[in-house]
Amino acid sequence: MRYIQRRFVFPSFPRRGGAKRRGGLGAITTPPPPAAPLLVEEGIEPKSDMPRRIAIVEDDAAIRANYADALRKHGYEVSAHAARGEAMRAFKARLPDLAVIDIGLGEEPDGGFALCRELRALSPGLPILFLTARDSDFDAVSGLRLGADDYLTKDVSLPHLLARISALFRRIDALREPKAAEEVLERGRLKLDAKRFTASWKDEPVDLTLTEFWMVHTLAKFPGHVKDREGLMRDANLVVDEGTITSHVKRIRRKFAAVDPAFEQIDTVYGMGYRWKA
Repeated sequence: MRYIQRRFVFPSFPRRGGAKRRGGLGAITTPPPPAAPLLVEEGIEPKSDMPRRIAIVEDDAAIRANYADALRKHGYEVSAHAARGEAMRAFKARLPDLAVIDIGLGEEPDGGFALCRELRALSPGLPILFLTARDSDFDAVSGLRLGADDYLTKDVSLPHLLARISALFRRIDALREPKAAEEVLERGRLKLDAKRFTASWKDEPVDLTLTEFWMVHTLAKFPGHVKDREGLMRDANLVVDEGTITSHVKRIRRKFAAVDPAFEQIDTVYGMGYRWKA
């Protein structure tokens, strides 16, 4: 049987400074379904009987439709929204398993940031991924500080995007099905409950995102052991760059410091990585 591959080409997006960037996954070649062996090779989860539900919040109708089409072809259930208010009404009725959000939404140039903040308050553990044409470090750091788990620009390839989504889902599965001996991890004044996805310090709750929780769990599991950035990404099942790891660590420290101003459990070992003090 001979398959004909379809190619989706998205319009250009303005970058800061006036330059143009190809948006919406660039030129995508979608493999013929079901093609399970190809998905495994690319690090993409095969289709399951109960598909994951991904919400896309994107104000451009053509790009929104093509995102939805590409994700559905890879086994995901998709809900698509054009504006922040519309998306929040849908989220309050039914939360997705993962949210993919653009920053500029219609008349709101930073609507995606506001939506991320609202969605994070609604569900601390929901994976949130920014997918946007804005590529500045300022925007990326702002998104992560607001609680996003990942930040990608719209020139990302489809296999790369799907791999990042798959990595977020693997971490959810690991938290939902923890080993009995590791459901509750206690290290001095720290307590991490991987079954309920809660963290506390000195019996005070610390509101961590999914990414932050898994990073703290990885560091605290072996106190005194230095984790370089590559090892931290591997053991915490992260697919991010080194700058993103640094931003997450700073945010984790601030959250613990809000509970205990004297918090200094996470050491930076310059040139090597991070460790949880023994």
